[in-house]
Amino acid sequence: MDTLSRMRAFVDVVEAEGFSAASRKVGRSKALLSKYVRELEDELGALLLNRTTRQLSLTEAGHTYFARAVELLRDIDDLADVVRQSSGDVRGRIKLSAPRSYADAPIGQSLIDFAKENPDITLEIHLDDRFVDLVEEGFDLAIRITKLADSSLIAKRLAPFRVILCASPEVLERHGTPAAPHELTHLPCIVDTNSRYRQNWPFRDDNGETISVPVTGRIEVNSPLAARTAALSGLGFAVLPDFIAAPEIESGQLVPILEKHCPNDTGIYAVYPHRRYLPAKVRALVDYLARWLKENCPST
Repeated sequence: MDTLSRMRAFVDVVEAEGFSAASRKVGRSKALLSKYVRELEDELGALLLNRTTRQLSLTEAGHTYFARAVELLRDIDDLADVVRQSSGDVRGRIKLSAPRSYADAPIGQSLIDFAKENPDITLEIHLDDRFVDLVEEGFDLAIRITKLADSSLIAKRLAPFRVILCASPEVLERHGTPAAPHELTHLPCIVDTNSRYRQNWPFRDDNGETISVPVTGRIEVNSPLAARTAALSGLGFAVLPDFIAAPEIESGQLVPILEKHCPNDTGIYAVYPHRRYLPAKVRALVDYLARWLKENCPST
């Protein structure tokens, strides 16, 4: 067995946090993976993993080897992608991070459709509302819904995105329709704690300047989908992503408010680490998502 295969087995075990999980992930037996890792340690003359019956952890040498091994394997896989790209052959595994709100909303279908149309690509989707470290955690790509400012990453804007302040007709009948953002301070609001702004909602004043409005309410939840449900139930005013609120606004169940004051400088981005080139498989996914969003969400 060559060093590269042993190295790949070691990385698979570390990323899966165990031999059993790695076995299920890569389709090789636990015994075989253990054999490869043991042979790698023998070849290096160093212990890479501390093994107990309950857990597995990296030694100091293991940390050093793992960090460099991930980079080397990625470079090797990317080199293969370059060759495949020249022949029009796109295949391999893509490790993708995406927020739950993207995957749970109708636009999450874009990922499923890509997988259906590209049977030679394995799409490993990790749903996480935090901003993962793409390099440290070995991600090929992340979808982020934000106002992007991190210059250490390469990003392509897939689609525009805006938030909508809205409420149910019952709430507007009970509390009236606010004429200016600052009036929300005295009205019941539904706070999405996943939002970077939490209880301080950003708006634009009449001069186009950004202002922050402090809000409170009886409902605080870390999901825009749950915030939408609370808004539909008449529990207050909510700031929701357009791709989540659109169906209910179209049906009249939610009413948009203060539209000219809502910020519109955010977007849906595909973000990836600085590389010498973008692997063909990742480029295929990025291009597909941009096309899918344009065709299926013309209002975004």
